[in-house]
Amino acid sequence: MPVESVKPLVALIAPLVGAALLVASRARPNLRETWSLLAAVTQCVTVFSMVAAVFAGDTLDSTLFSFMPEVALAFRVDALALLFAGTASALWVVSILYSIGYMRALGEQDQTRFYALFALALSATIGLAFSANLLTFYLFYEALTFITFGLVTHHKTAEALAAGRKYLAYHIGTSVAFLLPAIIWTYAASGTFTFERGGVLAGAGLSSTALIVLYFLFLGGVGKAAIMPLHAWLPAAMVAPVPVSALLHAVAVVNAGVFLAFRVILDVFGQDLMRELNLGAITLVVVSVTIVLASFHALRLDSLKAILAYSTIGQLSYMILGVALLSPRGMTGGAMHLAIHSISKITLFFCAGAIYVGTGRTNVSEMDGIGRRLPLVMAAFSVGALSIVGLPPMSGFWTKWYLLTGSLQARHIGVFVVLLLSTLLSAVYYLKVVRRAFFGSAEPGELERSAMAHVGSQAASANSERELARLRTPMDAGTREVPILVLIPTLAMAAAVIVLGIFPRPLLVLVARVFG
Repeated sequence: MPVESVKPLVALIAPLVGAALLVASRARPNLRETWSLLAAVTQCVTVFSMVAAVFAGDTLDSTLFSFMPEVALAFRVDALALLFAGTASALWVVSILYSIGYMRALGEQDQTRFYALFALALSATIGLAFSANLLTFYLFYEALTFITFGLVTHHKTAEALAAGRKYLAYHIGTSVAFLLPAIIWTYAASGTFTFERGGVLAGAGLSSTALIVLYFLFLGGVGKAAIMPLHAWLPAAMVAPVPVSALLHAVAVVNAGVFLAFRVILDVFGQDLMRELNLGAITLVVVSVTIVLASFHALRLDSLKAILAYSTIGQLSYMILGVALLSPRGMTGGAMHLAIHSISKITLFFCAGAIYVGTGRTNVSEMDGIGRRLPLVMAAFSVGALSIVGLPPMSGFWTKWYLLTGSLQARHIGVFVVLLLSTLLSAVYYLKVVRRAFFGSAEPGELERSAMAHVGSQAASANSERELARLRTPMDAGTREVPILVLIPTLAMAAAVIVLGIFPRPLLVLVARVFG
């Protein structure tokens, strides 16, 4: 039942106010970061205050203004919107705490600009999560692209600027060439931009061929979901600081692409039309290829952040695969994975940042024995990795279980095999890191020499001199070099991975509302 509410607007506006206040406080770092944290907490509390209404079966609606009938800048909070917005807003809070420790420890440049853009990105994320129609979604989807461009190019090096150009080319290119035409065509055929459960195209009078072409336009337009071959922007964007990587992979950007895919399948085409045209089967082929190729590519990489990037590419396709199965268990697994992957992957990125802050290491080959020097960090990494692999009692076990059983329920044995193969491959490349960290050995000074050689080859890096200075001094034992504001969010996210694995019911109840 629709209920008018200002809460969606409050969640949207809180980061905007926070951005303005932190910019005004740029000369006082403590106050600046306080405003950033307060904005994150305000948004999170507002989003979670809507849970009771959504669980009761209501939707919370708000309209800013209408251009004409059926064309409005409007917001609607349903279970799917709340799943995405709740995940993003909760992770923004821990990301701000982590960013304070990380940015200060490395003496990063332009910190006010960083926090302001981060806040604006979360405003855009909430805007598209709560969008009631394709028009509103598109406006915030494009806004998120331009805002996060400034974060990807944060270091302003030649490498960062090149990554930023690729980032814009893929995102703007796919949205203008594919997504915008698909939205206009949908409106022309159905007379509405509004998301409606069951879809809006079933009675639109389009031929089967036209509907298939339209679907592929939407599929090509979800560039943020990094479906191959439209994925190269994601590994390139890893040149950004670790908190930005976490934003891209876990908090906002990639989930925005998956969220759009969910809306298209459920609320533009609808499950019945998807089955009638075999669009689910077509989607399964596309995302299965992405899952397998991304997994194999991750095996040959040495850079920890690059491994995490290709892992994300595969895991995003897991989510779309689950919903494209169109079976109850598969769809449950796909929707659950949006939240569970975000928590697991942000744990891994936080660990990668903690390793870099504490030791300067970025490559797996440099990490022999690092688990004995940073035991808490590598324990958290192991938790996140095991969750991505899908082992109990980590939360990732539940999504893997529902996806596997959902593929059998839908009688897609090929998908079942793909899921098993990708699970094996992810176990290999993640456990390689864990094995080196806890059981690898290196001669005294060997880690320092290998890492210095790697840094010495990175002449374009804005942080090369700082990295070299750190690496010339052998690492201290333990976690004393890792700032407490880096360590605490990392351990908190690892704990959340375990808790959600042991107590998944609240998430399952919300997901049941998505498809109920």
